[in-house]
Amino acid sequence: MSQPIVRRRFGFGLAALALAAPTLPLAGCAPASAQRSVNGGMLVPDFADLSERVLPAVVNIAVTSEQIPQLPPELRGTPFERYFRDRLRNRRQEMIGAGSGFIIDPAGYIVTNNHVVGNGSRVVVALQDGTEYPARIVGSDDLTDLALLKIEPRGALASVPWGSSGALRIGQWVLAAGNPFGLGGTVTSGIISARGREIGAGPFDDFIQTDAAINPGNSGGPVFNMAGEVVGISTAIYSPSGASAGIGFATPSDLARPVIEQLRQGGRVERGWLGVSVQDAVPEDARLARRGVLIAGVERGSPAARAGLRQGDLVVALNGERIETSRALVRSVAAVSPGQTVRVTVLRDGQERELPVQVGRRPSGQG
Repeated sequence: MSQPIVRRRFGFGLAALALAAPTLPLAGCAPASAQRSVNGGMLVPDFADLSERVLPAVVNIAVTSEQIPQLPPELRGTPFERYFRDRLRNRRQEMIGAGSGFIIDPAGYIVTNNHVVGNGSRVVVALQDGTEYPARIVGSDDLTDLALLKIEPRGALASVPWGSSGALRIGQWVLAAGNPFGLGGTVTSGIISARGREIGAGPFDDFIQTDAAINPGNSGGPVFNMAGEVVGISTAIYSPSGASAGIGFATPSDLARPVIEQLRQGGRVERGWLGVSVQDAVPEDARLARRGVLIAGVERGSPAARAGLRQGDLVVALNGERIETSRALVRSVAAVSPGQTVRVTVLRDGQERELPVQVGRRPSGQG
């Protein structure tokens, strides 16, 4: 039996259906606390009012990209290679994919996953009432799999506010919205199953796990709390079949929001960088009662090298805040603007030392 796998790319392979429900304003959203009784006993949430309010801000995203067909391997190196390459160059295949997104500003700013838009040559956004707009990609960030789009609407659009993912508790109800399998305007409900999941997607893994059904086409769609606030962005599923198995992963809003703000301001995300390779370390001498991050290597000419950090140093704090894992160190440094100086506390030869390091700019494409 094949093992379940994580699938990050679930933009659906057919153009999603346009939606036909009326657009409703979202001003003055109140918490959706309505409940209904089941058989006169336990109360369960009623998501009808919540769905009615938030769905107008959930959009379908259709992406078109052109690809030159590849030369069959058996023709490479043969006398026919040049002939067929010239012919293939004049034939372009149109690839169509689809995903979801949500409007965060009535002026037409839309959040989605980076893998939804990818290298698309044409992006079209369909609103709840079926209206379509061409969209431009304001910016994208591969490390967090986020992208920001902009359309030019004819009037103010319904939008949804950000919420705090840090306030979520395991067991709380959430609502996921999107366009699974191209079926627009779909909502599913579930609970927060876990927080802080690492699934091997990148150095900033910090996913919310939910059992709300998430399927191909849901990518980039919002996950709402019961107040109608976006607390996550559907990004990945864990499944043996490619469809929902009750384990979905959403990028938390507290991670997404600052990334989207940077994309809106400058079209790109700039992160701090030290220029070290690190690994988790637990000192063998338990009497030290210290955990930290071992510097396994220092890049020549990097900010760390200029500041005097060495291979074998144990990083125990950054700006006075305890650091116990390599992932925490990478995230903390990445959150610092390039050019700023941080205080790195290291344990070297049994002694603590605090070194000022002027943070550099994280090279593009570095995972």
